[in-house]
Amino acid sequence: MPTIAHSAALDAARREFAGRDYLAACTVGLPSRATRRAVIADLDAAGAGRPDLAAYCAAVERSRGLFASLVAVGAERVAIGSQTSVAAGLVATALPHGAEVLVPDGEFSSMVLPFVHSGRDLVVRTAPLHDLAAHVRPRTALVAFSVVQSATGEVADAGAIVAAAAAHDALTLCDATQAVGWLPVAASAFDAVVCHAYKWLCAPRGVSFLTVSDRLAARMTPVNAGWYAGDDPWASCYGGEVELAPDARRFDVSPAWQAFVGAAPALALFAALDPVELHAHATGLAAAFRAGLGMAEPARPSAIVTWDDPDGSELGRLMSAGITASGRSGRARVAFHVFNDEDDVDLALAALGH
Repeated sequence: MPTIAHSAALDAARREFAGRDYLAACTVGLPSRATRRAVIADLDAAGAGRPDLAAYCAAVERSRGLFASLVAVGAERVAIGSQTSVAAGLVATALPHGAEVLVPDGEFSSMVLPFVHSGRDLVVRTAPLHDLAAHVRPRTALVAFSVVQSATGEVADAGAIVAAAAAHDALTLCDATQAVGWLPVAASAFDAVVCHAYKWLCAPRGVSFLTVSDRLAARMTPVNAGWYAGDDPWASCYGGEVELAPDARRFDVSPAWQAFVGAAPALALFAALDPVELHAHATGLAAAFRAGLGMAEPARPSAIVTWDDPDGSELGRLMSAGITASGRSGRARVAFHVFNDEDDVDLALAALGH
């Protein structure tokens, strides 16, 4: 396929990654050179007996602020953590016992199990993603969905879902783990957004974020509160008489320090890019790949392409050609990100005999 022109900023970002033939950002992102340097420098310092706790906390707060800028909310709306399921469990505390939660069919388990096992007798109901909005009803208390589905790459009609939820005064929880980093997400459109940063944001695993609206925060219980949920964490290390932070930080969990050391430069890389250009780059490569396979374009452009592969033979062809891809739910799955280019499309198509 012909080479697509990019801005100098996007080209510079692409040079930050050394990996080639890698089509699995939807599984785990690649570390940038800056992330690798930061993590190695921290390990070297700690190994020499000089761990820097102040620098760890600075990396956490820098990451919080950078993620806030990526999803267009203030940092006071962002809580930090390590797993999206923990954040979803916090959202469950805001629901009355017996309330109904609507989720898409085949939704990622971390967005379903916290409600199934909340201990609040919640009624978890499923419906097809493509018309999820039509299944919101007066008794629905929360609509929880991934804006981009992990197994299929389908992009939800988030606007329609939010509008339907608003019409019935239901809360909304959006998992943006498969979106932020290539698909612009405005967190203010939802009551909560959860996002693990180890995929499309190319951070080390162990860094996740939760954004909360004022109305949701007022209903949530900080059941995971520890010392880092205190208004002054270093003064909140002992006892039960701790003043929790007045904003979303009350929902923080103690951070995985080394992971945040690597996350800060990764988030800075994506925060510096034009999100419209990055979206066009990723979805353009995916569209070229679909065209090469003779696949129709989805209703909403996606950087993830999946197709039926029940016996894993298609995935095997890709892997045999040295291409890192993945398979989920009987489907082969490839993803195109900032570090991919037209050569990756051509190589993958050739491996599949196209």
